Amino acid sequence: MLHEILRAHDGKLPDDVIVAFANTGKEREETLRFVYECGSRWGVQVHWLEWRRGKPSFEEVGFNSASRNGEPFAELVKGKSYLPNWQARFCTQHLKIEVLNDFAASLGWPSGEYSEVIGLRYDEGMRTLKGLENAEKFNRRCLYPLSKAKITKADVMAFWADQPFDLGLEPWEGNCDLCFLKGRGLRKRIIRDNPRRADWWAEQERLTGGFFDRRDRYAALLNEVRRSPELFDPQNEEYDTECGLHCAAEAAE
Repeated sequence: MLHEILRAHDGKLPDDVIVAFANTGKEREETLRFVYECGSRWGVQVHWLEWRRGKPSFEEVGFNSASRNGEPFAELVKGKSYLPNWQARFCTQHLKIEVLNDFAASLGWPSGEYSEVIGLRYDEGMRTLKGLENAEKFNRRCLYPLSKAKITKADVMAFWADQPFDLGLEPWEGNCDLCFLKGRGLRKRIIRDNPRRADWWAEQERLTGGFFDRRDRYAALLNEVRRSPELFDPQNEEYDTECGLHCAAEAAE
């Protein structure tokens, strides 16, 4: 999406188009590298932001100083004294949306008077419709240029196949390293590839005495993988549920 916006403006963003990335501390290293590469290779200033307690609710960081061990996420959980879960998905609301909104406010942009440009594709029509519904409900102006241009997943994959770099993740992995919105089969697959990914999530559950997913504790998933490392688990084909529009809407409500 960013590449096409650049192309539409002869390779240079207009002064009133700002690119921002909100890092939760649980993004994959591949994601951080990808954001850095996009900015560096395409000559775009990317504002790296992280949630902080207080107002404004963000601090501007950079690729080297960005949190990599879940620090903003853990601090949010500590303040809440409970975990985001299937009913209260507040992580996206605070770590992403609140941060981006407060950053826009710091630029002197009042809420509802600027447009948020979101990269949902044409073949994600229901998510786009839901996003437009939520935007109206919460006084946000959202634009979906890829959807409007009828760009599909096949178009996106073809684009990146012709680039000298890409995200470097498998489709099921996602940017959040072990998001609780993924099905248990997918999470176990990710844990099999790297068992240490479960440590932070299991530790947050231990510290709060709570759970991200009422069906499965992360420590239990890790133990299952250790007991049966080659066992096949059913996997949901919908990979990109993490940080979805439904999270933001439910958190805001």
